[in-house]
Amino acid sequence: MTYSIIARCARTGRLGVATATSDMAVGARVPWVRSGVGATVTQHRTDPRLGPRMLDVLAAGATAADAVRATVGSTPDAVWRQLAAIGVTGPAAAFTGERIDASAATTVLADDHAVVGNILATPEVGPAVSAAFLADPSAELAARLVAALEAGLAAGGEDDPLRSAALVVHGEQPFPLVDLRVDDHGEPLTELRRLWEMYAPSVGEYVRRALLPDGATGLAPVAEGGVGVRGA
Repeated sequence: MTYSIIARCARTGRLGVATATSDMAVGARVPWVRSGVGATVTQHRTDPRLGPRMLDVLAAGATAADAVRATVGSTPDAVWRQLAAIGVTGPAAAFTGERIDASAATTVLADDHAVVGNILATPEVGPAVSAAFLADPSAELAARLVAALEAGLAAGGEDDPLRSAALVVHGEQPFPLVDLRVDDHGEPLTELRRLWEMYAPSVGEYVRRALLPDGATGLAPVAEGGVGVRGA
């Protein structure tokens, strides 16, 4: 009942995750990113402890495959889990436990991304997510991740209607460049795109406020009912 993509941008080195599910608040449990280390997801009877565990192994110098393997070996309930990881170098890796219905699951692995999903409506979901991510490598990583989720939904999505979605991207700094969540919505991917398109013009400004506050500027009021507080 969840599908996700983890990725690394070849141009910028940024790391990101996008995920969607028919349950609520997927962003609180599934996606994990650490600047300069990697990106991971833990899903299907989700154990949120496993995402940071994979990042810890990556931080110690392991490959993504080693991080997934070590984390699988560290939990007695691996048969129920679906995991994926990617580091700052090397290909992505993933694991799907044997108690997960293989006919409704997907895994797509590549040098710069991985797609994993479970309880999906069609076998085309995973390949569609991957193809959409690869379609425009010149675009911002966050935009590519949102488009990838949308392609997965167009290919059938999950058995049940989507309810929540999340987008997380990290760059050079220890804080996220983008951390957007839709916790409960009738069309969470439509809402996630709306939030991303509103947030995108301000990404650089929020970084400047953290690093160079003397040179930062206030943000103009936000359209569609929200107001951007200057100096926030």
